[in-house]
Amino acid sequence: MTDTYSAQDLQVLEGLDAVRLRPGMYIGSTGSRGLHHLLWEIVDNAIDEAANGYGDMVRVTLLKDGGACVEDNGRGIPVDPHPKLGISGVEVVFTKLHAGGKFSGKNYAYSGGLHGVGASVVNALSRRLVVEVYSNFSIYRQSYESVYDEKLNKIVPGKPVTSLERVGGTRKKGSKISFWPDERVFEDLSFNHETVERRLRELAYLNRGVRIVLTDERLSAEERTVEFCFQGGIEDYVRYLNDQKTPLHEDVIYLEGKRDDILFSCAIQLTDGYNESVFSYVNSIPTGEGGTHETGFKAAYTKAMNEYLRRQGALKEKDQNLTGEDYREGMTAVLSCYVKNPQFEGQTKGRLGNSEVRPVVEALVYEQMSLYLENLNHASTAQALLEKAMSAASVRQAARRAKDIARQRSSLEAAPLVGKLSACTGKKPAENELLIVEGDSAGGSAKQGRDRRFQAILPLRGKPLNAEKKRLDQVLQNEEFRTIITALGTGIGEDFKLENLKYHKIIILADADQDGAHIRAILLTFFYRYMKELITEGHIYIGMPPLYRVQKGSAVQYVYDDRALPPVLKQMGKGYAIQRYKGLGEMNPEQLWETTMNPAGRTLTQVTLQDAALAEKMVSVLMGEKVEQRKEYISRYADFNKADNFEGRVTGDA
Repeated sequence: MTDTYSAQDLQVLEGLDAVRLRPGMYIGSTGSRGLHHLLWEIVDNAIDEAANGYGDMVRVTLLKDGGACVEDNGRGIPVDPHPKLGISGVEVVFTKLHAGGKFSGKNYAYSGGLHGVGASVVNALSRRLVVEVYSNFSIYRQSYESVYDEKLNKIVPGKPVTSLERVGGTRKKGSKISFWPDERVFEDLSFNHETVERRLRELAYLNRGVRIVLTDERLSAEERTVEFCFQGGIEDYVRYLNDQKTPLHEDVIYLEGKRDDILFSCAIQLTDGYNESVFSYVNSIPTGEGGTHETGFKAAYTKAMNEYLRRQGALKEKDQNLTGEDYREGMTAVLSCYVKNPQFEGQTKGRLGNSEVRPVVEALVYEQMSLYLENLNHASTAQALLEKAMSAASVRQAARRAKDIARQRSSLEAAPLVGKLSACTGKKPAENELLIVEGDSAGGSAKQGRDRRFQAILPLRGKPLNAEKKRLDQVLQNEEFRTIITALGTGIGEDFKLENLKYHKIIILADADQDGAHIRAILLTFFYRYMKELITEGHIYIGMPPLYRVQKGSAVQYVYDDRALPPVLKQMGKGYAIQRYKGLGEMNPEQLWETTMNPAGRTLTQVTLQDAALAEKMVSVLMGEKVEQRKEYISRYADFNKADNFEGRVTGDA
């Protein structure tokens, strides 16, 4: 360190150096999420060609050697020289930040990638990248590499190693980009097949009629290729999301329109469930935190429904209007909005901020929903919507009374809490954590082993009920849930206030077996349905307890899954003693602290909501009524002590 600070201390990063130095600023992380972000950047460019009417096919290939390839049949990246830079359009796109054809609106009416950094960032963070362009009856190719320069004593990212060359002829049109992520940047170089397949399926639903083909060369010939093309678009998407539920009407309500260069469409179907599931997108980008398009949709839908109920005589002049929550009970809806210059806000840039979008969406939805309800061909669907809303309103007062009970510091509520919760002494919620522990035995060890300055312990004496199958008033009758609500201090449902949260880390500690997995699923379902902000704001964690304790002499190692056991046993050699933990209750306080509670050594999985539609689908499969689908999913995927089972990332606190 030095006290002097002058102009010579200012570092100027040229070209793609800034991306290489701070990759997290451009792709979020250097873990699995960031790796897949590279692929999404290239895929989004291909989808933009299709969304603007220039192509109808996107082909994604996961290569055997760890690379990925994306091909489209759009117009192809410009190959002619740039008038000011003197290099080809291809080289501009892949070597210059904030360069592209999406700024003016002349080449793309609507675009998912607006910042002009996608392709160049992928190049900067790849060991090698090859571009092929099919245009003018020719095949053009250029290669780039991130190479170490001995003179500069640094890696030069994304350097062209060939010029743009014509290497053959073709009648095809489009672009093909192959890239190999750099092992010097990423912690994991393996693309996850399921993650890629889910996103491509989603894009196919959002882009009606576009054919998307995924080929994974790492798989067997029978499993290698899957193809998506949905002529029904987001209507098919709603049917897919509801295939584990019981719809109240067969047809999917579809509304669409365009005004002031804003395109909006939505698909709606109500089920016999109690939960609202609205998924919104802007230019095919998920907006998990909603925004002005979602606000406009909800306001217009509520207004149209209230006016319809009054026209039908279901609401008298003296009656109060029903609430939006009444109308959206059991709703599954997908909203797709296209905006020329979207402005994203929020914790994860997942909320649309354009103020001009709300009045447009509100007007379109109100007009079209009103017409839909009055159309005699839709009479049975309209009646189903009416009956569902009236039923929801009739139990709303019961739910309100139940929530009032949950908020009150009465003896009914305080008595079970006092006996269960061991509060921490710290007064700063941001530094405090609540550990929800399965069983009294483990709860006792946790209370003895904890650091009482910041760790509060709440043992669960019984298994909470499945919130997926219950109304809010029924959920609030469950003592375990009432205790959790009171301990957290946020309220629940529409009364939820994140600023009142008493513990900024909520850690679920359950056994590494089927019962423990079931308890985790029940608690996560409850948080997802009634306190979703705890997940979206990053407050929910899963503690990962060990399965084995291996000791030889004074050396002790804890093993967290079966696959890791053989190498540990081999390392220990002969004469070791092994203990298989059947549950957290078998650990003494010191062991529980050392393995699962000590921030310096424990492993936590942070539960995140990167894919809201996937979360909805999984909650429906795992916690819904249809047993066969649940059995099929569990037999195929379940590993009860694997961190990757949760949407999130593994984080050590050390």
